This record gives sequence, C-alpha cells and structure tokens, in this order.
Amino acid sequence: MDLGLIFGFIGTWALVLVAMLMGGKVGIYVDVPSVIMVFGGSITVVLFCYPMGYVKGIAKIAMKAVFWKSQPMDKLIEDMVKFAEIARRDGILSLEAQCKEIEDPFVVQGIQMAVDGTDPELIEAVLLNDLDNVVERHEVGKGMFDAMTKYAPAIGMIGTLVGLVAMLADLSDPSAIGAGLAVALLTTLYGAMVANILTGPLSDRLARRSAEELLYKTIIVKGVMSIQSGDNPRVVEQKLRTFLPPSQRPATEEEAA
Repeated sequence: MDLGLIFGFIGTWALVLVAMLMGGKVGIYVDVPSVIMVFGGSITVVLFCYPMGYVKGIAKIAMKAVFWKSQPMDKLIEDMVKFAEIARRDGILSLEAQCKEIEDPFVVQGIQMAVDGTDPELIEAVLLNDLDNVVERHEVGKGMFDAMTKYAPAIGMIGTLVGLVAMLADLSDPSAIGAGLAVALLTTLYGAMVANILTGPLSDRLARRSAEELLYKTIIVKGVMSIQSGDNPRVVEQKLRTFLPPSQRPATEEEAA
C-alpha cells in the first residue's frame, strides 16, 4: 500500500478527530439517524445513477484504489527492447517461445498477433479497442464515487432541513432548541466529510491509477507495433522512453551507459 495513502487518509481523519476533541466531547458529533441518512443516501443515489450490476463491485473498486501497485515503466521498456532484440536477431517467430514466460496477457496478446503475421493495422485496432474498454470501465468506477461526492453534501443538507422542520414544529421547550439545532446540523457535517475526505479523494486516486494503467498499456501498444515493423532495438527504446517523465529519462540513460 502507498505510504502517501496511509498518511493522507489517517492524517486527515486524525485532524478532524482532534478538532472535535478540542471542541468538546466526541459524543456530541455522533447521531445514528444522521449517519444512516447520509451514508445510506449516498449509496442509494448511486443505485439511482447506475445499474445494480455496477454498484455491486463498488467495494472492489475502492480496494483497487487503495491497494493498487504501480507498474514499473522502466522494466516494461526493458522487456519490450529485449523482445525487439530477439525478433531482430532470430526472427519475429522466435518470440512465440517468449510468450510462455510473459505474465501480462496484454503483452502476450500483442506479440502473439505479431507472430501470427496479423496485419499491423488490425493489431493496432484490436489493442486500442482493448485499451478503450479499459478506459470506459475505469470511468464507470470513478463515476460512482463522483456521484457520491456530488450528492452527499446535498443529502446532508436535506437531513439538516428535515431536522430543522421537526425542531421548529415544536417550540414548547426553548431550552431544547440548541441541542436540536446541533443534531440537525450533523447531517450537513457528515455529508461534507463523506464528499471531501472519503469519496472525493478515492475518485481522484482512481483517476490517477487509470492514467497509470493507460500509459502502461499505451507503451505496450507502441512497443508491439515497433517490434512488428522490425525497428532497431535502440529505436524502439528511444520511442518508448519518450513516454517517461523528463526527470526520469537522464537517470535511465546513465544506467544504460
């Protein structure tokens, strides 16, 4: 798990908890009906926006955002250059034996089509279509958390208004107005917390993970197409290293030297 996630998540919630402790007893910030309304409403509104089949996997999507392990781009480029060297030295058909050792099915798919003599345009079209499907799937997962981020504060406000109406309907005990108002405001607090320190950050993290995977698979597509066209391994390496951030390229070139 990424240390930034650990420190960011725990640190943010710890700061909120410290603020609550400094403001009084933590118990005054707990109201079960408000919790049920905000958290339950955030889930039901997603069911309104997306089919049940998508919502069933929302916990799994959240886990991917938390436990995702970044793919090493340098290692991928080294592997693609190695495949280019083998293809140039022994012929592209020799890569068929390498497919058994490759763990990434996307790489295997591309190289296998190249080995089979598939038309280059068809290879690129198939791989890019697979890439588009990945992007679409990621957008759906991110969209569910975006929906909760969008609607949770509004649900909290609705809960506050419901509480205010109930409180103002009975003013026979003026001393209870303060406590009733505090409870009514809790739903707004919960809605803001859900949106800004839970679902919002998760959505942004999913976007970052999606961008990483998209870049990783794009490198694979470009590498396979270069290998298929018979490019020199050094040319393949130069092409693929352009996808790395400039800050990473000098260090990589020094290591190669």
